[in-house]
Amino acid sequence: MLGVAFGIGVLLALVDGTAAHCCVAPHQLVSKMLERLEESVKVDELPNPSILLAMNLAGATGTNTRKWLLQQIQEEAVKRAQKDMTSGEVALYVLTLLSSCQNPQHVQALGQTINLLQVLQEKTDEEMASLELEGVPKTTLYSVSLDALGLCLAEAGGYQGASVALAKQVLTPESHLSVDTRAMAALAMACTYSQTDLYDVQELLQEALWVVTNSFLNEQEEKGGMIGNIYSMGLALQVLGATGKFYFPREWDCAQAFSVVYSHDYHQPMAIAQVLPALVGMSYLEAASLDCTASTSMSPTLQSSLSPKLGTTAVPRGTASPSRSPPQTPCPPCPSALPVADITVHYSIINKLQGRHFSCTTSVRVPDGSTLLKVLQAAEAEKPDVFSFKTEQTSWGPMVVSIHGLAANPDDKTYWQFLSSGDALQEGVGTYKPRNGEHIQAVFSIY
Repeated sequence: MLGVAFGIGVLLALVDGTAAHCCVAPHQLVSKMLERLEESVKVDELPNPSILLAMNLAGATGTNTRKWLLQQIQEEAVKRAQKDMTSGEVALYVLTLLSSCQNPQHVQALGQTINLLQVLQEKTDEEMASLELEGVPKTTLYSVSLDALGLCLAEAGGYQGASVALAKQVLTPESHLSVDTRAMAALAMACTYSQTDLYDVQELLQEALWVVTNSFLNEQEEKGGMIGNIYSMGLALQVLGATGKFYFPREWDCAQAFSVVYSHDYHQPMAIAQVLPALVGMSYLEAASLDCTASTSMSPTLQSSLSPKLGTTAVPRGTASPSRSPPQTPCPPCPSALPVADITVHYSIINKLQGRHFSCTTSVRVPDGSTLLKVLQAAEAEKPDVFSFKTEQTSWGPMVVSIHGLAANPDDKTYWQFLSSGDALQEGVGTYKPRNGEHIQAVFSIY
């Protein structure tokens, strides 16, 4: 291990800064993603800080949506950060405020003021105490990674110990960390590496970063451009674009990875928010160094009375301004579309883990193109005493937290996992669209 670390250290000494890559997404794709992010913002839903963070990194800093989101995020921070947010949520709010050139130590809203950095430090301390005593954090290693990144970019205390713990987890073969967790940990470790002057810490971090980045490059080569799945690509691309010096002299085929992203039509707002920064050559590591005073050209967009945006969309960072489109005459109502054919979906709920075990199956008919959430609703409507369920709204959409009265519990690491043909679904119930004849299983599981 020491030999590997020494070799990496020599290479880092030969590389000044981060290795650059030439991949930047076409303007049309970036504009479409920004538009979908704006359309996802609803006045009757909690604000998603990841959306504002992505808009800021992409250069869309002059929109009314952005101003409204910032105000809502400040209000939610004041209302919920201390009692109702996890450490990772607070960290994401800190990153978003930093990218908006706001001081997270002095967040003002609703006639109140909160020091969000102090809250984050306290919650990170709780995570680390649990990690040291029980071997697992209070929430997840992904949250700890966000914590370390937020504290590091804000130049607050507490991030170095968290990053060291993350590095040790990455270097533990039995850890089996997800792509998302390794990617967020890599961003946190890269920030800490640039801030610390302790040689032994730098040596540990650079070895862990070498392992993460090379594992991503290996997986990309083996899977024809894919790293993890299409929804983990965003963070993985951010890491590879921002940490080139840690895998130098190896080169990254960014064109191959970007082509995988181009082939997928992203609609899920959280997925867009994570992949968009990478597509414009940015990463979360730049959240605290944006120029919020830079003027940005504007192009008109359609105004909607159902959302807070009032007709301004910024030209994406690093792209040319499109020509102004003439006003369009509203279209008359379109004729009714042909009826959509119904499909049959088989649905099972299985608990062999806790309490009274059960296994129940039903078949429901739903319109072709329906989401899995519609399947669950149809099953509940037919047999509410068996297939009742509850969801909670998250930044990734609705998450099923209870089925048949059996609720997921973070204390014992239980959750409802959805499978098809034995494989875990790569999308949530709000976006996954089952095929005709598909058998979906909801299995009570441990993570």
